[in-house]
Amino acid sequence: MLGGGRSSEREVSLASSASVREGLIAAGHEPIAIDIGRDGVWRRDGVPIALTPGQGLDGVDVVFPVLHGPFGEDGTVQGLLECLDVPYVGAGVLASAVCMDKVMFKELMAHAGLPQVDYRAVRAEELVSDPTGVLARLEGLGLPVFVKPARLGSSVGIVRVRAAEELLGALQTAFEHDGLAIVEAAARGLEVECSVIGNGEPIASEPGEIVLAAGETGWYDYEAKYTPGGMQLQVPARVPPWVRERIQEIAIEAFQRSGCSGLARVDFFIEGERVLLNELNTMPGFTATSVFASLFEASGVPYAELLDRLVQLAFERHTAAARHRH
Repeated sequence: MLGGGRSSEREVSLASSASVREGLIAAGHEPIAIDIGRDGVWRRDGVPIALTPGQGLDGVDVVFPVLHGPFGEDGTVQGLLECLDVPYVGAGVLASAVCMDKVMFKELMAHAGLPQVDYRAVRAEELVSDPTGVLARLEGLGLPVFVKPARLGSSVGIVRVRAAEELLGALQTAFEHDGLAIVEAAARGLEVECSVIGNGEPIASEPGEIVLAAGETGWYDYEAKYTPGGMQLQVPARVPPWVRERIQEIAIEAFQRSGCSGLARVDFFIEGERVLLNELNTMPGFTATSVFASLFEASGVPYAELLDRLVQLAFERHTAAARHRH
């Protein structure tokens, strides 16, 4: 089990991995914790470990990379695990990289014709060379908008912009974390999330609605996600049956089109009868009370059983891949 990592989401990863450890024990497994430090060194019980291509990872049967953000959820660790030739939970190299990059993911989903909120991508060098042109290009999104680092998670670095004069500052905040930013039009409606597990034939959970303690004036930022009482998960989401089915259909299609395996949490906005895909997270927060696990709990799959299924899916994917010649 990998936890920690080099990204700004290290603390979230540590909380998730501690919960996963307890869940795996409850499911009858014997988890071994490996911490990836901020310095990038992999350690077991505080002692650095050696990684040898083709030789697995410290004798473990399967790896559960409970890592969030860059250097963990973006395909880098997945590539290393492929070289080690060890089964691991979750998406592979390409899907991890595509889904971590919000711009790339949205462009792929747009090509597939899936409905999304309007957005623009902005690179740091564009803002330096042509700030007037960048602001003109963003006018079509209206206000408010959300400015985000394109390749980060857990709502880190996100700014809600209510006035045009705030845009430059918001972009600069995003560029402190990433050289690529995404600016999204604000969706007015419910925020709904749906969990997915599986490989070739994925299944979707009951969708759940995010209800913020701050009410309609608030938004789902870092504090709302990780402060006790900052949000409540309403399951089932307060949507008509056909909207519920459409959410599940799009969640599975986004999962498959992006090449995911194992698990994902897919986020949506619901505007009246419109279902708008927002993003897909290949390794969401993983405590027993996090949205991903809570949605499957409400769908009849307890936490320990869910973790056990994910371990089995990792073995199945690794075995299937081994049948092919490279």
